[in-house]
Amino acid sequence: MGSLNYDYIYSLDHIVAPGETIASAKLDKTCGGKGFNQAAALAKAGAKVYLAGLVGADGGQMLETAQEFGVDCRFVQERDNATGHAIIQVDKNGQNSIVLFGGTNRMWTAEYVDSVLDSFEKGDVLILQNEINGIEDILEKAYARGISIVLNPSPFEACILSWQLEKVSLFFINEVEGSQMTQKSEPKDILDQMLFQYPDAAVVLTLGEKGAWYADREERYFCPAQKVQAVDTTAAGDTFTGYFLMAQEKGFSAEQCLSIAAQASAIAVSRKGASVSVPVWAELQMDL
Repeated sequence: MGSLNYDYIYSLDHIVAPGETIASAKLDKTCGGKGFNQAAALAKAGAKVYLAGLVGADGGQMLETAQEFGVDCRFVQERDNATGHAIIQVDKNGQNSIVLFGGTNRMWTAEYVDSVLDSFEKGDVLILQNEINGIEDILEKAYARGISIVLNPSPFEACILSWQLEKVSLFFINEVEGSQMTQKSEPKDILDQMLFQYPDAAVVLTLGEKGAWYADREERYFCPAQKVQAVDTTAAGDTFTGYFLMAQEKGFSAEQCLSIAAQASAIAVSRKGASVSVPVWAELQMDL
C-alpha cells in the first residue's frame, strides 16, 4: 500500500543551489513513487505482489507500466485529483534531490483501507512507506488481521514516532532516517537503539555506498556495497527493499538476503530511471 508518482527527472551538472537557475541537459518522465517502485522491485524479483494506491484520471500510464512489470493493480483506484508526482534532479555523479507533490497519494480514506485489507489475512506481508496519508490507521488494521508489516519510514516525519511501531515486524531505514528515529549517528548505536525501542522487530539499515546492516535480537550482519559506476541512485533503496524481502521469502538467510539485495541495487544504480532500472532475478549472480 503506497504511493504512485510520475517522476520528472532532470539531468543536471549539479544539484541546483538556492537562488540559482540552471539549464537541464535532459528531461525524462517515468513512473515511480516508493509504493510503485517497491512493488515493481518485488514483482521483478518474482514475488506475487498486489499494489494498492490512488491515481488521477492521468494515471493510465502508471497502471500499464506496473502491469507490464507483473504487478497486480486490481486494488488501485481513481480519484478526482492529479496523480502524485516528483521533480527529481540527478547530477553528473548520479546523486539526486527530490521534491514531492502528493496529489491523489494524500486522499486515502478509512473505507478504502478496509476495502483493500479485507482481501488479505495472516501470512500475508504488507509493505508500507510514508508517501501516503493514513499510515497509522493502516498499521493498526493490518496488525489486527495478523498481517506481517514491513515499514520504510521515508520520508521521515516526527509524527512517525507516535505511531504504534511495535506492530512493525521489519524496518528498512537509511542512515539519515535511522538517526532521525533514534537520535544516534553511528550505525551500531542506531541498531542498538532501534532494537531497544522495538525488540520484536528486525532492522535493515542501509548506508549507501558503504553497505548495509541487518539486525534482530539474535543476529547482526554487515554487507559491503558492490562497487559500480553510479548513473542514477533514485531507486536504489526501493530495489534493496524488494530484493531483500523476496530473498527472505525464498528462504535465504538474513546474511544472504543482504548480499542479494546489495547486488540488485548495484545493478539498479548503474542504469537510468527508477522502476525501469530494477533488474529481474535472472540477472543476479547467485554464487552465495
